[in-house]
Amino acid sequence: MAASGNNRSRLLLVILLVTALFLITLDLRGINIAKNSRSATQTFLAPVQRGFSDFFSPVGNFFSDVKNFGRAKAQITDLEKENAKLKNQLVVNADVKGQLTKLKGVLNLAGRGGYKVVSARVIGQGSASTFSQTITIDAGSIDGVQKDMTVINESGIVGVVKSVTGSSAIVILMSDPTFRIGVRIAGTQTVGILLGQGSNRYTLQLLDPAGTIKFGDALLSLGSDNNHPFVPGLPVGSVSFVDHSNSALTQTASVTGYANLNSLGVVSVITTAAKQDPKDSLVPVPDPIKTIYVTATPSPSSSGAPSNPSPSPTSKGKK
Repeated sequence: MAASGNNRSRLLLVILLVTALFLITLDLRGINIAKNSRSATQTFLAPVQRGFSDFFSPVGNFFSDVKNFGRAKAQITDLEKENAKLKNQLVVNADVKGQLTKLKGVLNLAGRGGYKVVSARVIGQGSASTFSQTITIDAGSIDGVQKDMTVINESGIVGVVKSVTGSSAIVILMSDPTFRIGVRIAGTQTVGILLGQGSNRYTLQLLDPAGTIKFGDALLSLGSDNNHPFVPGLPVGSVSFVDHSNSALTQTASVTGYANLNSLGVVSVITTAAKQDPKDSLVPVPDPIKTIYVTATPSPSSSGAPSNPSPSPTSKGKK
């Protein structure tokens, strides 16, 4: 038994010595066992790694897409909010531009007539309690506005101040059925009464039985005592239809108002009338009619020969 154990030990020692000599010989020849082992391992494991990568890559991409989708959605939301702000700003700018245009127009009319005015914005329309045609403006007694003052816009008279608070006032529009104003026809100075009809159409009734009305006549405010409620010389409207029936003692007509009462944004209250009646100086001047001249272009003939050649005389031979 002892001899057998010694033989195995000697055999193992010989194997180890041979292996050591074999490795030394390979090393002297430049062969690296460890490097080749790693290369073989990588060659074996490479397909496995690619398989794992191909399997788990969609999962990683999915979570990455979810994260990027959240960012994109947030950016889209921010862009939509910014777009809405820009749209609102455009609306505000257009509204401000429109108000400035109207304010410029009404101040121009007041300056031409020599009136002192207080300008205001329209902040309310109509009256639910009385069903009358009124507007509410953001100027009141602290601004110098009083009851029975004339209200105008850039085109002419709008109405009269009906009631006043410290910071606002209610204006009854000239379209209200209860509205009455004395007017005169520009040029002839014929006097009449204009009655509201609930729209931009009014009825004119002359006071002079001998007076006449013509289509297109311009009407101006006649004025009141102490300029309340009406100052003189303001544009009111123009005659659009004349009633020639003989049933009435005086002539009547339909009138279209100069001021568009359906689009009132900025108005002015006349706090001080002109020192002198402006007479007919505020009559609106109609827009000039543009004439377009069209010159006919002759069409070229198909050949150089004249289009209508004159016939040449024929000679008659002698018999």
